[in-house]
Amino acid sequence: MLINRKTFIRSGSLATASMMIPRFLQAFEHPAAVPQGNKVVVVIQLSGGNDGLNTVIPVRNDIYYRERQQLGIRRTDALPLTDEAGLHPALTAFRALHEEGHLAVYNGVGYPNPDKSHFRSMDIWHSASDSNVILQTGWLGRYLDAKCAGSTRPTKALEVDDTLSLALKGEQVKGLAVTDPRRLFTSSGDAWLKAQMAAHQTHEEAPVDYLYKTMAQTLSSAEYIYRQSRQHPTSANYPDTELAKGLKTIASLIYSEIDTKVYYISLGSFDTHVNQDAQQRRLFNELNGAVKAFTDDLKANGRFNDLLLFTFSEFGRRVKQNASNGTDHGKANNMFLISGALKRQGLLNPLPDLSRLDDGDLPHTLDFREVYATVLERWLDTGAESILGKKFSLVDFI
Repeated sequence: MLINRKTFIRSGSLATASMMIPRFLQAFEHPAAVPQGNKVVVVIQLSGGNDGLNTVIPVRNDIYYRERQQLGIRRTDALPLTDEAGLHPALTAFRALHEEGHLAVYNGVGYPNPDKSHFRSMDIWHSASDSNVILQTGWLGRYLDAKCAGSTRPTKALEVDDTLSLALKGEQVKGLAVTDPRRLFTSSGDAWLKAQMAAHQTHEEAPVDYLYKTMAQTLSSAEYIYRQSRQHPTSANYPDTELAKGLKTIASLIYSEIDTKVYYISLGSFDTHVNQDAQQRRLFNELNGAVKAFTDDLKANGRFNDLLLFTFSEFGRRVKQNASNGTDHGKANNMFLISGALKRQGLLNPLPDLSRLDDGDLPHTLDFREVYATVLERWLDTGAESILGKKFSLVDFI
């Protein structure tokens, strides 16, 4: 279809001018219902390199207390998981989930030949690449390519943020980044669209197919997400924090008829080189309150068994504290996994062996891509090998 610029501008917003919306956008007008029981993944990224040793604490390990004479969390303060391990005292909701059988923990998670740069290590976790390989797509983006090519509704993966992470960028399909569905919808108006049209129009009668796919899809997606988030808003009380607000939005979307399979959200910064205790405690208080409200909400609405939530950080911290009562960049770390449908709970592998370090750092004993492969195969029902580029063993938490 050809349309000249003046006619287009007189028509108003593409998102509301139904006579002009191409077929791939018409699907938003009559979305197919998504049945209850739609499994979702929620990823919480702990940006900056969270200190795993002060998250899951080896409370009987003399080396831990020797190397962290100021930072070491006393056994009497840690929230007990086992006789050998405890949680950071701020993570009371995680301890309660553990007691209910809804929390699993992997220790020593990382990858071969680790990189201590925030940016490079985060790219490795996002892309699921080897440390010597640079990829331009993310593991969840490639999942979108595999499962959503040709989809009429590009909302399979949403990130609650202003920008989209590499993890959700595919070759053909990308997730959508949205902090507030209402704000995105109201800001995606005529003035912006007209400005974009004027900037890209090179000929009075040039085709606008490209613009439909890049701008109209975003606008209609914004309207669709906003409309769906209003259909079944959660009535639960959440803390007044950014993470809690984001998880509240996610809960409302889970209860709606949106077809989203993956939600992604971040908290940080955990880069605690100086005065770590106060900063990590503050962030853990935010994490704890948000996760408690979110999981309580999903339990009350019968959707907790459909949830798989996991946390990760780009690397851990060094075992020995530094002179500034902080910790510097390390290597392996731990991951939390939360669901009402876990097959195994608690500590799923041994605590780190602090007597066998890799140049002062925790060596990895579990490749993070084994967790990814398990999520892809057993929760998202898709082949992991083609998405991750090689075959990884599956682990048995689900």
